[in-house]
Amino acid sequence: MSETQTSTAITPEEFAARANVSRGTLERLEAFDALLLETAAHTNLIARSTIDDRWSRHYLDSAQLFPLLPAGARTLVDLGSGAGFPGLVLAALSADEKGGHGLSVTLVESTGKKAAFLETAASAMGLSNVTVLPQRIEAVSVAPPDVITARALSATRKLCAYAHGISGRNTTLLFPKGAKAEEELTEALKSWRMDVSRHPSLTDENATIFEIKNLVPRGPAPR
Repeated sequence: MSETQTSTAITPEEFAARANVSRGTLERLEAFDALLLETAAHTNLIARSTIDDRWSRHYLDSAQLFPLLPAGARTLVDLGSGAGFPGLVLAALSADEKGGHGLSVTLVESTGKKAAFLETAASAMGLSNVTVLPQRIEAVSVAPPDVITARALSATRKLCAYAHGISGRNTTLLFPKGAKAEEELTEALKSWRMDVSRHPSLTDENATIFEIKNLVPRGPAPR
């Protein structure tokens, strides 16, 4: 999300209409939301300034990645999952929606309290397609996934370094970025070759979603 967020608060029902999700998906996400609010009262999960418009700032901002998943994608790794955005939202969409990708979603989160929250939230949502890895990203060892996501984690150059460590030849990277997206991309291209597609954000006119394929370092893989 950009530093000058332009989204406005929406209700869960408005979210469901804009994201085109079923009642079953919304019920899963409402169970997630109840736990999020309860836990956020004593644990730093999301910025307090975003709580009132969380259905746009967090839920819709995550759900907009779902149509960008490659056809046939079966595995997704979400780096630095934090409160579960976008990983848990994408897992819920995949579990319920017609044309869902049947995704197996791995959430990577090194902070113990947040990792425990993700486990509890996945259970409360009735999701069986979620695995939580309470590890640092640099220590993760998984089979190359079809998709890697990361939201509000780091600059694009650093995200490429994280993703390269676990990606394969056909892995697609989806990175929502804010107003400095192009500046970040220019810096990343100094160290990385990649094919980049840009998608406008549904929640912020100043934001962009980078869809990256064929990521390779220009020299020794940068850190």
